[in-house]
Amino acid sequence: MRIVRPLLLALSALGSHVFAQESASAPKQRHDYQSDVARLRKIVINSLYSHRDVFLRELISNANDALEKLRLTSLTEKEVLSGAEDMNITIKAYKDEDGKGRVVIRDTGIGMTAEELTNNLGTLAKSGTSEFLARAETDTTGTGNLIGAFGLGFYSSFLVADRVYVASLAAKSSRNPEPTQYVFSSGADESSFETFPDPRGNTLGRGTEITLVLKDEALEYLDPHRITDLVDKHSSFASTFPIYLWTERTETVPDEESAKEAPEIDEDEAIVEDVTESDETPKTKEITVEEWIHMNSQSPIWMRDPKTVTDEEYETFYQATFKDYQKPLAWDHFSGDSGSGTSFKAIIFIPSELSNEYWQNPMASNARDIRLMVKRVFITSDLGEDALPKWASWVKVVVDAEDLPLNVSREMLQSTRFLKQLRSIVLKHLLALLARLQENEPEKWTTLQKTYGNVFKLGAVEDSKNRVKLAELCRFATNQRNETSLDDYLENRKKGQKQIFYLADMGTTTEHLAKSVFIEKLHARGYEVLLLTDPLDEIFVQNLRLWKTVQFQDVAKAGLRFGDEEMSPEEEKEEQKKLTEEYQPLLAWLKQQAGDVVREVVISNRLVSSSCAIVADMMGYTANVEKMMSASQASVHNPMRDFAKKQRILEINAKSPLVQGLLRRVEQLPSEEDGHDVEVEEELKEVASVLIDGALVRSGFGVPDSNEFFSRVDRILRRSLGVSETAPTDTTVKPAPPVDSEPLDLQDPESIEWPDYVPGSLREQAQEFKPENQIVWDVEEIDEKGDPVETKHDEL
Repeated sequence: MRIVRPLLLALSALGSHVFAQESASAPKQRHDYQSDVARLRKIVINSLYSHRDVFLRELISNANDALEKLRLTSLTEKEVLSGAEDMNITIKAYKDEDGKGRVVIRDTGIGMTAEELTNNLGTLAKSGTSEFLARAETDTTGTGNLIGAFGLGFYSSFLVADRVYVASLAAKSSRNPEPTQYVFSSGADESSFETFPDPRGNTLGRGTEITLVLKDEALEYLDPHRITDLVDKHSSFASTFPIYLWTERTETVPDEESAKEAPEIDEDEAIVEDVTESDETPKTKEITVEEWIHMNSQSPIWMRDPKTVTDEEYETFYQATFKDYQKPLAWDHFSGDSGSGTSFKAIIFIPSELSNEYWQNPMASNARDIRLMVKRVFITSDLGEDALPKWASWVKVVVDAEDLPLNVSREMLQSTRFLKQLRSIVLKHLLALLARLQENEPEKWTTLQKTYGNVFKLGAVEDSKNRVKLAELCRFATNQRNETSLDDYLENRKKGQKQIFYLADMGTTTEHLAKSVFIEKLHARGYEVLLLTDPLDEIFVQNLRLWKTVQFQDVAKAGLRFGDEEMSPEEEKEEQKKLTEEYQPLLAWLKQQAGDVVREVVISNRLVSSSCAIVADMMGYTANVEKMMSASQASVHNPMRDFAKKQRILEINAKSPLVQGLLRRVEQLPSEEDGHDVEVEEELKEVASVLIDGALVRSGFGVPDSNEFFSRVDRILRRSLGVSETAPTDTTVKPAPPVDSEPLDLQDPESIEWPDYVPGSLREQAQEFKPENQIVWDVEEIDEKGDPVETKHDEL
């Protein structure tokens, strides 16, 4: 934005340079700093601030205070507004004639008289100063709640400046109808300061101009981009008055003077049009464009009534504040009182996408997107031990408190009840916002689930206080529907069902789980089973344990009960006992063949069409838990893990023709008295081995020896095809060449010309490359309708 204001353009390098050249002719008054001030300046410069960037924040805050004081005074004395038309703050950075870097911060506020310059910047007319200084000199943590009490912000100037000039012209008033512009001057290493009439005269019109003569190591603050970053971070909302930054840029424009010098054409001469195009390039020249940039055009919308803020304003504010090119998914604008006497206003934003960094370090909790402000001045985004938990660290929040106990440098918050309450307040409103989206905006809720579904599960695990509310937000696929909540699941439970059935297998798909052997009978009988495919699902269930007094039941474990067994308990027990007695020879023989792979072999009550399955005992690991343990490497060579891995049970389906046939073959085996039939026994053992290994694979476990497993399968396939089991495979292969005795010809990798990668579909074209067939990629930006977008580049 280009601003043409005589007041702003009056700010120049020449005026500041006059301080050094003409001040000698003006009557000066030299004052020694008050002893307490000298000590205070030493603390400020050497140890109070952790980073010198804060100087600009402090000076802008002081300038805003001066403007605010002028505004309030003008309510009773209109004449104070004379002298300067606008109420604003300007910043200009440049190098003077001597090559010294200077930063000039100017306001058109209330201004100061010579006496006020001395009293406000050179003395501390406050009681208790000595006690404060004694604490500050010995306490490096800076926990004194004295910000603003002594005007400490001004002294931060010496963090970056060797010398500071403060020119000020008080506003006209009935008590001071003809004010005079005075200058305060002091160096960072000096124990005194000077005040004198400004040799330039009353150039300010009204207000204060602070000129910082930068230290050699602080010349970075001459860069407009650096200043812009600091204002955006700390002070973009600190002032209700406009803040302008002086910038210069170079532009190339047509050289109109060269065009004027073109030879004149005699009107009497015939004009002959040249139909050929001219190859002459138009002459151009470079010019310097000076411009004032409005830096705080974005208003602090959290200070407004939410009813008066449009969706577009919320979206624009979010994108500008949090540097996100996407619009927020939802937001909540509210105000309140913390209960400890601190009133505040806040906005919570839910981003459309979750940062890729969120899941890269699952244990890290570093919520840096809470912008905590005090009276619109940014203080911190690091709440330390009171930061949001990991599950909510993605939320974007702006909180503006009316007052908070800050340390004297205004860089750190004191330990205060409000910070602990702030965490609870943000989480409470975030959960309420999520609940409203769930109930009232199904489209946004669907999008939210895709992005944050696992985050809610993590929260239910991590945040015990809000576990129930977070669990209500979680959604799961089942064998009957694509998505359900835990409450909806309970509404669909069968009569007598006292469990929430679930099956977990991370990394697989719900379609695959729906065909699992573990839920054959549950599915056939119409029971609903949660199908959990995410790594967090198992952890979620293990931490939750039950929902509304109903326990979770892992259907991949032993002890499966449907809930209607009590209707005919004796019949169930009698049938199970009868089958166990009938299949006892097979159960014992299979246990002998399985060895340590399983602990027990039993008749199954969960299988329908499958012949067998391997389930985990109540104290054992399911296949999914074993995957998780292996991935974490947390229990390698742990005796408890080895014990849990052996707690497996082989369940066989008594109604399966394969199992029934195997029972008959086992019963037909000759006894020891009749003599062993080695060939028949070996064939049955092979069948048993394939059956057990197949059950392991289908149940999600790994086989003990995969090579041996596939060798058995190969032999069975040979027999089924009538191929001899002993028929050899041609294993003839070409031997490797002899050992190379020549030394390696090592090349520098950087000197090797690597071929350019060409996609497979274009390789044939690349091999038949001709200049006229050169491949060119042309990319252009399109809008939502698919139309090309004209790219425009904004320049500072």
